[in-house]
Amino acid sequence: MRLRQGKSLGSRANVSIGGLALKVDNQTGEVAQRAALVITTAVRLLRIPTALVLLVPLPFIAATVVLGAASDGGVRVIVCIVGVLMAAISAAFWGRRRRILQAVDDPEKLATELGIMISLSDKVDETRGALSQIAGGGGWRMFARLQGVWRGAAMTGRWIDSIGDLPRARYFAPPKIGTTVTLTIAALWLVPISVVVAGFSLIASVAGTL
Repeated sequence: MRLRQGKSLGSRANVSIGGLALKVDNQTGEVAQRAALVITTAVRLLRIPTALVLLVPLPFIAATVVLGAASDGGVRVIVCIVGVLMAAISAAFWGRRRRILQAVDDPEKLATELGIMISLSDKVDETRGALSQIAGGGGWRMFARLQGVWRGAAMTGRWIDSIGDLPRARYFAPPKIGTTVTLTIAALWLVPISVVVAGFSLIASVAGTL
């Protein structure tokens, strides 16, 4: 029963997106196609670098948690809390990376949703112009640039709520694009921080046994 209901909801969502796609004008469609190409290319290029950013801290996070659990007193509490916080950041980054990779697995569908996203705006020209600016940024810069161009556009709360139903495009618009940039920066800092914290945890654990 749940499976049928899930399929029904998915079918209704596809029909809704298909109906909205018919309302996208040619100029908006062309901008959406270009933007989808830039976004898809950037995300695919970042697949391996982001995997490394995700994987490198894991042994140090695990070591921090293990060393914290083996410690005594206040050191144990502090180290475990820090280890859990680092693990939470890593898990959040993994989840966002996974969803963004899924969002670009079909560039045509992404382009369709980007076109719908522009059309849903109260200021189509302004929104279309903002999205067209991302062609100048690639790789890591693309996400920061995308966040910057949206910041200069007038995005209403109603528009943000309405694009929440677009499973792909919503990850490249406010507020999710800001969250993505924040998580990426946090994940990058987590690489050196996890090494330092694991080192201090080891020192504290050894000192506690003396």
